[in-house]
Amino acid sequence: MTAPLHMLVGMTVFTWTVLMLASLAKAQAWTPRGMLLAFGNRADMPAPSPAAARLDRAARNTLENFLLFAALVLAAHVANVVTPQVTLGAHLFVWSRMVFVLVYWAGIPFLRTAVWAIGVVGLGLIAAALLVH
Repeated sequence: MTAPLHMLVGMTVFTWTVLMLASLAKAQAWTPRGMLLAFGNRADMPAPSPAAARLDRAARNTLENFLLFAALVLAAHVANVVTPQVTLGAHLFVWSRMVFVLVYWAGIPFLRTAVWAIGVVGLGLIAAALLVH
């Protein structure tokens, strides 16, 4: 398996983990009431704490960007475009997304945007490699 495909699998696991953590944080699943909410239909969810709301937004943003990343990595794989540029783009995207979630959850606004932009550069590197082949 190529490095970009390894990064895709890792990003899949990371995205699922962040979505689960956000869901548990919104329900406050570590409390008895929260556990009941988490196992129920979530009809009476309390308002999320500011940190839980940020984690939820970070999770949704990660899922949205994961779709773009997956499409590009799979296109590169199918087209047999596995260059150092594609590998670098995949690494930039995945590592920046991991930092992005932590920075977003912590509530650091300008750094969050800078880290997000690094991920976009990673996507751009993969897309550019595909366009020139």
